[in-house]
Amino acid sequence: MELSSLGPTFQAQGCETGLTLAGKSGIEELNSLTWKKPSFQKVPCTSACAVSGARGASVTLCAWGSRPDDSDLGLETGEAGEEGDTPTAVLGLRQQHPALLELVRSPKTAFYAGCTGSCSFYTWNSEAVSVAVVPPQAPWMELARLQTPAEPAQNDRTLPVNKWNENDVKCWLESTGIKKEYVEKLYAEEVTGPVLMDLDESFLKDMGMKGGQIHMLIRKRNKLLQVQENEQQAKPSSSKVSDKTDAQTDPVRPRNAPAEGTSSGDSCGPVGKTSRDNTAATSGKRQRRSNNSQSTDEVLELSNCRPFRSQNTDFKYVKNRVLAPESGVNDLITPCHEYKSFAIAAELNKNQLQSKFACEVIRFASACMNIRTNGTIHFGIMDSVVDNGWKHGQIIGIKVKEREYYVDALDYIEKCFAENVQEIARKCIHPPVFVEVISKDSQEQRFVVEVDIEPTLSLVKNRVFEVCLPKYNEDSQKVTMTKDRTLYQRLGAKSEPVKHNDVFAFYTGLQDRDAQREKAELSSAEVPTEIPQNLGRKLSILLNDGKSYIDDSLRYILVTNRCEKDNLNYINFLMHLNIFCVFDFDEDSNVSGLYSKYKEHHATRSYFLPDFSNESKTGIPPSQKHSSLFDQTSWIFCNGRSDFLGNEKPCDENTWIRTKKTYLKKAIIRICDEILPKRSFIVLFLLLSPVQKPLVDTFQEFYSEMNGTEYIVCIAESRDNYEKWANLAQTSCSIETLEQCSIVGMKLSHVDATIQAMLPSMAQPRHLPVSSRGVCTLSSLEEEKLFSLEILCVDQCDDIKLDFLTEKEIQEIEQNFYRGRKIIWKNFWLADKRCCGEIIEREACQDASKLLDDILRGSGHNCSVAKLKIFHHPGSGGSTIARQVLWKRRKHLRCAVIKTSYSPATVCEHALAFREYEEKEISHCLPVLLLIEDYDEDYLEELRYELIDAVASRKINSPRPYFILLCCRRSNDPERLCKASPLDTVAVTHKLTDSEKSLFRTKLEKLKQKDVKPEFILTFVLMCEEFNETYVRDFVEHILQDIDRSSRDTRLMCYVALLNFYVPNSYVSLSHCEAFLGLGVYTERTSRAYDFKSHLSEQARMIFIELRESTTYISSVQIIHCLVAKEILHQLSGNEPQSQLAMTLLQEKTLFGNRFGRDEFIKFIRDLFIRRDKRSRGDNTDTLFSPFIEHVCKAEGCEKAIAILKAAYELLGKDPFFAQQLARLHYNNEKFKDAEYWAGVAKFHLPNDSFILDTEGQVYRKWFSFTVDKMTQEDTPESIIQKIEIALKAMKCFRAAQQAAKAERDSMNNAGYFGEVEVGCRLLRFLSTIYVFRRNPEGEYSELVKYLITDYIPKDIEKPWGRLHSRLKGLRQNLYNALEWISEDLSYFQTDKTHEKEEEDEKDEKEEQIYNPRKWLKRQSEVYAKFFISASLIEESNGGPESQLIRRMNIYKSGGGSVTNILSFLTDKKENRSAEKIEKILSFYTENPQRDRLEDNDLINYILCHITLACLAPGSAKLLPVQTLRELSIRFFKGKRPFPASAYFLLTLLYWPDEALDKEPNPEKDEILNLALQTLKRLYDIKMKDVPTRKKRIYTHFFLGKGYGLRKIVHKTKIEKLISGSLDERRMKWLHGTVWNIGEIRDILKRVSGWTKDRNLFIRGHVKEFPILPLHRDSVPPGNENVTFYLGFSFNGLVAFNIEVENNPTVSRVQNI
Repeated sequence: MELSSLGPTFQAQGCETGLTLAGKSGIEELNSLTWKKPSFQKVPCTSACAVSGARGASVTLCAWGSRPDDSDLGLETGEAGEEGDTPTAVLGLRQQHPALLELVRSPKTAFYAGCTGSCSFYTWNSEAVSVAVVPPQAPWMELARLQTPAEPAQNDRTLPVNKWNENDVKCWLESTGIKKEYVEKLYAEEVTGPVLMDLDESFLKDMGMKGGQIHMLIRKRNKLLQVQENEQQAKPSSSKVSDKTDAQTDPVRPRNAPAEGTSSGDSCGPVGKTSRDNTAATSGKRQRRSNNSQSTDEVLELSNCRPFRSQNTDFKYVKNRVLAPESGVNDLITPCHEYKSFAIAAELNKNQLQSKFACEVIRFASACMNIRTNGTIHFGIMDSVVDNGWKHGQIIGIKVKEREYYVDALDYIEKCFAENVQEIARKCIHPPVFVEVISKDSQEQRFVVEVDIEPTLSLVKNRVFEVCLPKYNEDSQKVTMTKDRTLYQRLGAKSEPVKHNDVFAFYTGLQDRDAQREKAELSSAEVPTEIPQNLGRKLSILLNDGKSYIDDSLRYILVTNRCEKDNLNYINFLMHLNIFCVFDFDEDSNVSGLYSKYKEHHATRSYFLPDFSNESKTGIPPSQKHSSLFDQTSWIFCNGRSDFLGNEKPCDENTWIRTKKTYLKKAIIRICDEILPKRSFIVLFLLLSPVQKPLVDTFQEFYSEMNGTEYIVCIAESRDNYEKWANLAQTSCSIETLEQCSIVGMKLSHVDATIQAMLPSMAQPRHLPVSSRGVCTLSSLEEEKLFSLEILCVDQCDDIKLDFLTEKEIQEIEQNFYRGRKIIWKNFWLADKRCCGEIIEREACQDASKLLDDILRGSGHNCSVAKLKIFHHPGSGGSTIARQVLWKRRKHLRCAVIKTSYSPATVCEHALAFREYEEKEISHCLPVLLLIEDYDEDYLEELRYELIDAVASRKINSPRPYFILLCCRRSNDPERLCKASPLDTVAVTHKLTDSEKSLFRTKLEKLKQKDVKPEFILTFVLMCEEFNETYVRDFVEHILQDIDRSSRDTRLMCYVALLNFYVPNSYVSLSHCEAFLGLGVYTERTSRAYDFKSHLSEQARMIFIELRESTTYISSVQIIHCLVAKEILHQLSGNEPQSQLAMTLLQEKTLFGNRFGRDEFIKFIRDLFIRRDKRSRGDNTDTLFSPFIEHVCKAEGCEKAIAILKAAYELLGKDPFFAQQLARLHYNNEKFKDAEYWAGVAKFHLPNDSFILDTEGQVYRKWFSFTVDKMTQEDTPESIIQKIEIALKAMKCFRAAQQAAKAERDSMNNAGYFGEVEVGCRLLRFLSTIYVFRRNPEGEYSELVKYLITDYIPKDIEKPWGRLHSRLKGLRQNLYNALEWISEDLSYFQTDKTHEKEEEDEKDEKEEQIYNPRKWLKRQSEVYAKFFISASLIEESNGGPESQLIRRMNIYKSGGGSVTNILSFLTDKKENRSAEKIEKILSFYTENPQRDRLEDNDLINYILCHITLACLAPGSAKLLPVQTLRELSIRFFKGKRPFPASAYFLLTLLYWPDEALDKEPNPEKDEILNLALQTLKRLYDIKMKDVPTRKKRIYTHFFLGKGYGLRKIVHKTKIEKLISGSLDERRMKWLHGTVWNIGEIRDILKRVSGWTKDRNLFIRGHVKEFPILPLHRDSVPPGNENVTFYLGFSFNGLVAFNIEVENNPTVSRVQNI
């Protein structure tokens, strides 16, 4: 051998003979060396030592198989190895460095080095062996990398991190590659192993460490800990003492390397000198065993042997399980067993393998035949305790190259047995059986080869069997036979030769052995009577946990394969189980299998594996996505469909494993981790045909995800099918465990009947009422198709088997309701059956019933979709009242509850189908009563519009409403909402009437008589006390006495209380609670009866209420009432501020890491920090921030609120909306620099979000206002410039928000325009205070005006303001554009809130902007105009553009200048004053507008002033005739350029036919009208984008009156003045259309004629017909009818009000406005 260098890392000394030690090849070469008897010769080393730097260091080489213990460290000589041993090459150590010491102790490491003070190497038989020495520049960790090629640092003896000192940590840090300066800092901070384990980002940041370095360090630290954790799990349990003993007692054999031998001294080995090949094979064998062996102390699972003589190919062994120990003679029929590892022999050539195999088989066979016992010899099973590190009987398996080798090896029978017994031997020795060895972690195919020996008496009687055995000669490479025949017998577990002295005795005992065999064969022939199992009871226990009926809250996941046609008659039980999804491996299932039968009875959704597993990646919200899975069974075709036209075709097993197994795993993980909580479902394996591997993979995935078989059940009629499945599945769990959860051998028809008998309800149809006063049947299939509705039937709950319900269960159902759970239909049913007490009916229920009767009778406000609203205090029984109304009406109306997780369009589609189901005449259908609870207002309105449009499209007419929406919603102020709409609203409060108090007291007494403790019906008790705050406080204080404040469930109580009090309708899923309390790891069988409450403290059991979603049965936890949550929060927090509680909650990794229900949990956390209160949602007030943040600001200060929001931002994935809230919080607390930073952070995440850009603008707006308000006389010119720049920044941000808002299709955010105007006007006021722009003696800002609208720049500011001039000179145009946009926007839409605010106290400017935008616009316009008026500038410009601009500003100042400002004069209560202002505005315009051409906007305003003046003062001398106005407006028709929408709006007003002016039909005027109406429609569509119409209702400005000229135009305010009553009463008259019954209104408005065609409405203009919009589509009568209506004018065109069929008032329907 020639020595080569180890490269830059290593140097080799002593160059006579050496070896390459670089990387993997060096290790292999070292391991392949065969050492000879050594003789030592010491040679000094001159290299420097790596650790100490000293020269002349000594390193000891231990080049034999043993591993050094502590005494080896520093030895200069070593123990000699034996011939043929493999060297492990250990370099010993004297200096006991702790990390190196652990490294040396490892049995797996290939190389070690360290400082010992001197170096040497040895000569072995005059051949030098090199010693590797580390040069000074190489750290010790580099050496560790040579440990193994795959995973260098994974060392099961490495010193654990928690035992490292700072030096160890430093060494490791240097190996990670982080900067040296940080290594030194951490070393200086005395960072030891335990400290390293707990390092977090904040500690490292405080040290000054940068983000990139922190990220790398944390990642590598986590990887290090994970590696050590994995090693600990895989670490052999044998102690160091036993390791040392092994090394000392067996220094020759490498540790953990099993030797192969025979139990009889093995006379079958090779003859002659050991060949070189064989030696190499032996070395390889030992190395492999060292890598694969198990610890001798590890407990391995026991496995059963293959049944004797069984040829079942489905039988499998599982690798690394163990068989029972080798056995001797038992009863002669029960086989004895002998094991052979055969690992090396299996790799030999054909001759060697066959001779070895035949030798072992024939020796064992002759022993068994001589003793007359059955036997089996197993090859591939560890056979001897000498196999150190392996278990006796451990299943390893061997690779089988050619099965024929083993079969043909038995041809040696003719050579080994005497001629007269050869045929008998052939019959007794059965052919080899190849039993596959399966492993979950390996696809390598291995077998246990077994040969059965059966010496039947008829064959072996009176005979003995002597044999000679084959042996392979290495020298001649031939097989030779032993010279003498030997007589073998079974002695214990061994096959031993009969000793020479015992031969005679053996022969004389022959007849006795024959007799025993005969007796044994006779007894075995008797068939034992098998006592059948009670499979019916077992089935009941597995499916129902021993109950007498199936729990309908449990869901089932069915896994099945091909169902033959005959079996389809016996799977009816599946039709009644609550099946969540099916994993179907039958590709023909849709054509002739289970799916074809199931879909006849149930609605389903079919999937392929990729579709189902990837559905979670779709953009559908989680709640809606998962809801759809619960409402219809998901049928997953796991191996394609034979009838499918797409690409999903069936495939074979191997292709399936390669292409689809991953999707199966994803689907199962999705179900178990995201959709169904543990213990809420059972996986049912229904084996209907022979099993294939994919079905077993499904079991193994569920077994893994569900932590066992506790909720897995297998049903198989065929034992063969079951055994194949079980044999393959045993890699995951034992056959015995599988037997416990399986029903095997029970006929499918019996299974069907048994399960159907356990169903909790009878299989009877459900019924709905019909218009003919009868009922119709509602099939399950049809009901499931209407999955967005929870349908209430006439005979609801009548299918329940009442005798199945025990008294205790009935009492529990009743108590759950009185504890605070939502009432269920079963409560009403049990009360009707007198099985429990009556349910109290509050007076509000009677009020709701009366209102419902009024709606059904018509009562003057019929419409296709009516609303009945119930607003209620939380816990006051509003939901119960709503359901009581439905329960009472179920026999007369079709009733259902809406599932709001579905879109309004889906609900609408299902509601229509529900109404018309089984009805002959759809015009006579019964009304549908739909309950919708805790809804979003936008959702309700969208649903209402969908229903109205759908009814309209049906072209039907009915005297009653088609749908009645019973809207039930929580509110903190229900009485206020009832007052706002008294005709269709009921308020339910905590306040009880005297009669209700009596009912509640009586009920409470009855409950107490039933031994119901008040603390377990707390909600009802509190309701009896009307939720009196003092009572609630005392009550909570009493409950919380002696509570353990440090316990986990108390902490959970605080967290739930925090969410429940601040976030309406919030909850915490039971899965989260279990994870937090550490209850999710229970997997034992008894946990089926697991009860979450049993793990809670007594106080928590009283305070918590477990809710269960009615469709999904997913459980969650709430505090019994939000007022109780408030008190718990107050009393339990004690001195701990709520911000600290929230901070602790944010750091609960268990809660945030729990995958099940995570989306909902995160939503509630976000709402805690972000969701503001809004009165429109029923809250008491409108808040600037979430109530929690406002509380923290008030009680603890804004710094605490900022800190908690920062923490939430970091811990919730850097949510930009948290950054937005931080910006708002900072600027509201005058921390503008920080606000600027956080607005920038939010903008960085969402650069095109108009709301975030608006927040950035608000930061600068507030900053500017703050600096201006704080301005003093001493302010420097530089500070003035800074203020101006802040204002200009704000305006720039608001303009960016405007542009972003235009691009947003689903929202209409106008805040950017309002913000720009506010800042701009404030900036103008600020500029006017600067000394350069002071007022002139006339009180005008002429200098400022001149600067802003001309090129003039005052000398004093020319240079200092250099970068501001261009931006300030654009200020006027920017403000003008924003004001015009706002004016047009307000012209389009209703502003109902204006009137509401007019009757209340005025709030701040922001409130005015929201609630009275027209007034805000008028005020800002006046401010804007004020700073652009200058008489002196008019004189100077001499009629130039500046003078025109200043005239326009005078119009603005007078209240004109825009459409909205002009129309706002019509809302002034003093009409004369408004008329005078309009006349003044007109005086600013030219006297002859036809001659002096006005600009487009000026012309629009000029014409609109005349129309407005005509409404205010029809006799004014300033008015121009209509014809003149028409001539002026013709520009908007003829002009080729685009005009504002208001121009076309004026054309519709002016050119609508006038009986005085348009006596002759004129088609040209129709062309003008047509252009105007089409353009208005197009501009309206652009304006609305994709925003639902309900969010922005078009405002009708004018109506067509009975006059002529301008007198025919009637403004809406004139109509409103004729409506009497309060604001709410006036609204209701508009809403219900009763305004059109007022005589004065009928007198001033003109009713026009039109017609309907296919539900569309038309009207004739001058000649041409025009389509016209009905205010509501359902107001258009069906069919083709002549109609009359009132005509309105809006920015969306013409609108029809109060449509009636002409000349037939009895049929006409009153329009719902």
